Amino acid sequence: MAKRDYYDILGVSKSATADEVKRAYRKLAKEHHPDKHGGDDSQFKELSEAYEVLKDPQKKAAYDQFGHAAGAQNPGGGNPFGGAGGFNSEGFDFSQFQGAGGFGDIFDMFFQGQGGGGRRQQPAKGADLEASVTIDFKEAVFGAERTLNFNVDERCDRCEGSGAEPGTHVAVCDTCKGQGQVTRVQQTILGAVRQASVCPTCHGDGKIPEEKCSKCRGAGTVKETKELTVKIPAGIDNGSTIRLSGQGAAHKSAPSGDLYVHVRVKAHPKLKRSGQTISSTIAIPMIEATLGGEVAVDTVDGAVKLKIPAGTQSNKVFRLSERGVPGIGGRKRGDHLVTVAVETPTKLSAKQKALLEEFAAEGGKKRKFW
Repeated sequence: MAKRDYYDILGVSKSATADEVKRAYRKLAKEHHPDKHGGDDSQFKELSEAYEVLKDPQKKAAYDQFGHAAGAQNPGGGNPFGGAGGFNSEGFDFSQFQGAGGFGDIFDMFFQGQGGGGRRQQPAKGADLEASVTIDFKEAVFGAERTLNFNVDERCDRCEGSGAEPGTHVAVCDTCKGQGQVTRVQQTILGAVRQASVCPTCHGDGKIPEEKCSKCRGAGTVKETKELTVKIPAGIDNGSTIRLSGQGAAHKSAPSGDLYVHVRVKAHPKLKRSGQTISSTIAIPMIEATLGGEVAVDTVDGAVKLKIPAGTQSNKVFRLSERGVPGIGGRKRGDHLVTVAVETPTKLSAKQKALLEEFAAEGGKKRKFW
């Protein structure tokens, strides 16, 4: 029968603190003590075993990585992490793994050493690069282009990335015998573990040029200034990133890295954006709001006429359909929302005051405006 998970036995999560583990154990130990169950101590032993592992930070770390397999060497049962037959973390030297990242790397070593055989380790791609561009509000709506100039490792055109002087021979690396990787055996708690790593001599290529290229000195790449035109799609938003595959640094024997272009969009003095929607506010005179009329609204398409119905109140919102931002990929444009702010006059002539007073009287309210 498969052993139960220690966390399930105690009813705690993997993130439980030592105090939480202790409280859970004490509570369950009282419930399942042999004295309360006629001498049946199987559950009590299971609880004790789980607690002995999870209360100890080092034993807990081993269990989190390997589960019950960490104590598989214990032939006598009971606590799989204690005693001479099992794994006693208090007597184990963890220092040899600290530089490599602890138990996680033991786990990696175990699987790297399995099934790898003589397969050549594939070299990593070239380095990824980053760049930033700034565009205007309207350019973000309709798209734009920017030309970037930057220094980057490019594949050597003399040796075509081989690192060897043209016409010379490329030999198999003596260190890794052409595999591009070297293997070392290390003793761990799981026994002998094979760990593969990139060959330090050929850096994963498996080959060494007999005579290095006179231009790149065997590196296979040279530093050059690159000019690249970047197309910025319509509808892009502030903070977006464009990934240009293969436009990063070159590698002598692997694909080039990628270029990530971060886009910053300048704010507009009048227009605001939220997704595909553009919004703005216009001020209209009180008389125009009362009697109705027509006003020009600034949009990304230029001035657009907007009809103002008679009796329009302040904060009324009008919709200009498909005057907003297009979706990435040419999808339908959003809308432009226009909020009206009705202006109340602050300085009136005597005639204007008289007319307004007459207007108020017509409405049954005689008022003075001075």
